Amino acid sequence: MNIASFIAGRIAFNRQQSFSRIIIRLAITATAISVAVMTMTLAFVNGFQEAVSQKIFSFWGHIRLQHYEQYKSAIAEESPIEKNDSIAHAISGIPGVKRVQPFATKYAILKTSESIEGILFKGVDSAYDFSAMQQFLTQGRWIHYNDSSYSREIVLSEYTAKQLRLKLNDRILIYFFRGGNQKPRPDKLTVVGLYRTYMEEYDKLFAIGDLGLIQRLNDWSKGEIGGYEIFVDDYHNMNEVNEHIFESLPPEWGSKTIRDIYPNIFDWLRLQDVNRNIVLGVMIVIAIINLITCLIIMVLERTRMIGVLKALGATDWKIQQIFTIQGVIISGAGILVGLIAGLGICIIQEKTHFIHFWDENAYYMTVVPVKIIWWEIALVVAGTAIVCALTLLIPTFVSRRIRPARAVQFR
Repeated sequence: MNIASFIAGRIAFNRQQSFSRIIIRLAITATAISVAVMTMTLAFVNGFQEAVSQKIFSFWGHIRLQHYEQYKSAIAEESPIEKNDSIAHAISGIPGVKRVQPFATKYAILKTSESIEGILFKGVDSAYDFSAMQQFLTQGRWIHYNDSSYSREIVLSEYTAKQLRLKLNDRILIYFFRGGNQKPRPDKLTVVGLYRTYMEEYDKLFAIGDLGLIQRLNDWSKGEIGGYEIFVDDYHNMNEVNEHIFESLPPEWGSKTIRDIYPNIFDWLRLQDVNRNIVLGVMIVIAIINLITCLIIMVLERTRMIGVLKALGATDWKIQQIFTIQGVIISGAGILVGLIAGLGICIIQEKTHFIHFWDENAYYMTVVPVKIIWWEIALVVAGTAIVCALTLLIPTFVSRRIRPARAVQFR
């Protein structure tokens, strides 16, 4: 029998009411809270960054390909490019590319008998895959197409519909801006769907309709489009995919990732990493201070026991082993309880969405999203265990300074 393990186990699992028992419980609780908070922080920050990123990607794809214009605004009407199925097919064959879809945009005014609202009309064709945007659709459906002409249907944001006091199946007069001194060209469209992204930049600006309508109003041919949206399998690789795409484009075409087009949003998302790291750092420091304090108190409380053991011939290393093993039991129990609690809350949140944001417009969503990355959780557990193990060496050195003659008289 290992005497150090035996004594450490008796002290740690002693059922008698004592001060050390209270200290052990407090130490386990504090360590568990630290691990649980770190686990939830990682899951919530990862989920938030993922959810906001996917909203932007779902609306615009991961890469936008259009006519190259260096100083043109990211959100603006595009100069037309000739639809090229050969290039689109070649891009689709690049590893990592999921799909390629044509689009075009045009500024317009929506008018009712009571009010008007400015929008950017996004036109897509009949082959457009709305599956990525399905999560935003709150009422109605996406537009239907007909073979004879363009679709006279439109999907608005809930914000725009509220401003204009519109509901499903209402008819709306739309005026499209034209170049030069030409008067805006009106048309009547039917509202067939309402969407909401909780992103003010989109909800206040965009409406979705038929690409054929933009081609007609701009006097474009059927083969002219504003550009292509390109979706990739893994958005982490979109920079590498964009480099491959750029090499295969005609000189007058250009491609940019959505991170390049909307750098402010992604810079803001990266700032969440700073908040995450601060929380992780604070929790680790709390766990370290708590464990050191706990073991020092326990060493001082067991001063007489240490003196007796030394008088019986126990070495300093054997005494250190006792308290090191005891610290491992405390930290291990705290890590296990904290991991179960943290993951449990994350899974419950993922299933029930019981935690909500107080301001949905500020955070672009109503509920706190969760994304558990298991290697990060494993890193938290391993890191906490290693830090605690190194920390355990500090208070155990106190036991080396205790002298048997004084210790047995200690009160």
